[in-house]
Amino acid sequence: MATTSDLSRNAFIRYNNELVQVLDYDHITPGKGNAIYSCKCRNVETGKQSEIRFRSGEKIDLIRVDEHEMQYLFTEGDFLVCMNQETYDQLHIPKILFADSIQFLEEGMVLKIRFDENEKPLNGSLPQYIELEVTYTEEGVKGKSVKTAEVGAGIKIQVPVFVAIGDRLKINTETGEYVERVMK
Repeated sequence: MATTSDLSRNAFIRYNNELVQVLDYDHITPGKGNAIYSCKCRNVETGKQSEIRFRSGEKIDLIRVDEHEMQYLFTEGDFLVCMNQETYDQLHIPKILFADSIQFLEEGMVLKIRFDENEKPLNGSLPQYIELEVTYTEEGVKGKSVKTAEVGAGIKIQVPVFVAIGDRLKINTETGEYVERVMK
C-alpha cells in the first residue's frame, strides 16, 4: 500500500470504496501538530468534486491506471465509439468521462483514455490544443479588448478584437480559451 507522499496530480485512489482522481493537492504544515495533505478530488463515477484530507504518512490505496490512445469514430447515445489504435478493437466509452471538453470533439480525433486494472474506462482527454475556424464574430467595440466569436459547431469563446470571420484559432480544450491565431 502507498502512503500520502506518493500522491500526485491525476493519480487515482480508492477512498471510502469509491474511485477518485486527484485534481490538485497541497501539503500543509501548521505551526503546531502534524502535517496534512489536502486533496481536491473528482469522483470517477459521478463527476462530483470534493476535498479530502489525509494525515502525513497515512496509507492510501493507489490504483494502477493504463493509458491507451483511441480514435473517435462516432457517437451512439451516451457513448462514444472509439477504436484502439494498436488492436483495432472498438469500445463504447461514456461521454461523461470527458466533462466539458466534449464540445470540441471531432470525428477521427485521437483521444487518450485511461483504464483501471479491470479494463473499465476511468477518464478521457482530448488533445490539449485544437484548431477551429471562426464562423461568426461580432464587431469589436471601441475600448474593449475582447469580443465573442463562434467557432466550429456553434461553440462560443472570447477572442481579441482583431479576430475576423474565416480566421483559424488555436483553442485549449481543457479550459475552452483562445490561445492564438493560426496563420495559414
